[in-house]
Amino acid sequence: MANRSKEEGKEYVLKMAKEHDVKFIRLWFTDILGMLKSFAITVEELEGALEEGMGFDGSSIQGFARIDESDMVAMPDPDTWQLLPWRPREHRAVARMFCDVLKPGGQPFEGDPRFVLKRNLKRAADLGYTYYVGPELEYFYFRQNPDDPTSYTTQVLDKGGYFDLTPRDAAVDMRKETVLQLEELGIGVEYSHHEVAHSQHEIDMRYTDALTMADSVMTYRLVVKEVALKHGVNATFMPKPIFGINGSGMHVHQSLFKGERNAFFDAKDSYHLSKEARQFIAGLLKHAPEITAVCNQWINSYKRLVPGYEAPVYLSWARRNRSDLVRVPEYRPGREKATRIEFRSPDPACNPYLAFSVMLAAGLEGIEKGYEAPPPVEENVYEMSAEEREERGIGTLPASLLEAIHLTENSELVRKTLGEHVFNAFIENKKIEWDQYRIQVTEYELDRYLPIL
Repeated sequence: MANRSKEEGKEYVLKMAKEHDVKFIRLWFTDILGMLKSFAITVEELEGALEEGMGFDGSSIQGFARIDESDMVAMPDPDTWQLLPWRPREHRAVARMFCDVLKPGGQPFEGDPRFVLKRNLKRAADLGYTYYVGPELEYFYFRQNPDDPTSYTTQVLDKGGYFDLTPRDAAVDMRKETVLQLEELGIGVEYSHHEVAHSQHEIDMRYTDALTMADSVMTYRLVVKEVALKHGVNATFMPKPIFGINGSGMHVHQSLFKGERNAFFDAKDSYHLSKEARQFIAGLLKHAPEITAVCNQWINSYKRLVPGYEAPVYLSWARRNRSDLVRVPEYRPGREKATRIEFRSPDPACNPYLAFSVMLAAGLEGIEKGYEAPPPVEENVYEMSAEEREERGIGTLPASLLEAIHLTENSELVRKTLGEHVFNAFIENKKIEWDQYRIQVTEYELDRYLPIL
C-alpha cells in the first residue's frame, strides 16, 4: 500500500471498510512520551476524516500544546489501515489507522513525534539513504492479583531461561497468539522465544523502514498487552521490574540503504563494514550519552543500565562481544543486505519515533562530519578496571535519569533532531519526573534506616 497515491489510499480504505462491515475506526497517535492515544469515529465519518482529518483538543495531551493553541487535527494515514484482530468481528469489525497530527491550517504540528521521525528520515533521504531498523523488544509476563486484577504483581509465570522450551503453558500460548495477531496486522515476525530472565519473552519483528517500524512498535506493545489480559495475565515493558535479574532491552539493528544497495557493506573490510558504516558507529558512540535520555527515558531505565546484567553501559563496539554498546553481527557470505549494526542500550519503554530519530541523527552526524570509529573491543569490558577503560578511552553512559537529562539539555544534536517544541517539552517533563522521584521515601530506605537511625 505504501506506493498508493492519497486518492488510491482513500479508495482502498473505503472499500475495505465496506467489505469487512467495519463500524468503528480507531485513530491512533502518540504523545511525546510514546503513550498511544486513540479516539474512535464511525464508518459514516470515515470519508470526511480521510479528506480533512478529525479535530481534537490537544491541550490535555502530554507535550502537545498550551491551552491557548489546543485545536489539533488527526489526519489518518491510509497506509496504516488494519482490522483489529482482538475485536469480535461477528457484529461489525473495528479497524485502526495511525494519524499525523496537523495544525488547523493543515501544516504539520511540530510536537507530533511521527512528524519528528518523518523530518529526520527526509534528511537521510536528501543524502540518498533509506534507514532500516529491526528492534528486539523484551517484556515480562506477570500473574494478576486474583483479588484485584487492576493491581500489578511481579509474580512470574515460569522459571525458564534463554531460548528454553518450557512445557506448554500460558506463556507459550500467549506468545503464539501474539505472533498470529501481529501477522494479521501486517507486521512480519522473525523470531519469538523465551529470554534470559524468568517469565521474560521476546518477539522480533522483521526489519523494515523506520517509520513503518515505529508504527509497528506501538502496535506490538498493545497487542502483547491485549493478548496477556485475555489470558488473565499482565504484560509489561518496564525496563527493570525485578531487582537482581536482567531487565528488558530493545536492541535496535539498523542499516542505511542506497536504493537496493546496503551502504553498510564492504566486501574488502575485515568486518565487512563500509567506511559509512564505521562512521555511523563512530557517530553513535560519540553521541550516545546525550541521546540516552531519549532512548532510556524513565527513572527505572537506569536500574537496567548497570554492569552485570547484559545491559551495555560502556561506549565501545565489537563483533562477538555482547558487553559492548554497539555490536556488529557476524557476516554470512551471500547476505550482504543483512549487514547491520546493533545498538544495545535502548529499552522497550521508549518513544520509538523519537528514539529512531536520535539514533539516525547521531549516525548521520558521524558520516557527514567524517568521524573515525575507535578500534573494536573484543575483550569483556565489564572485567576491565576503571584504569584500563580510561587508558583505552572507553567512556560510559549516564548512570541516572538526572545525569542523562543534563547531557541531553546541552545537546545541539538532540535539540536540532527533535525540534524546539518536542525538545523543550521532553526536557521539562523529565525534570518534573526526576523531582517527583527525588522526594519519595522508598521501601529500601525504610528497611535500611528506620531500625538504626
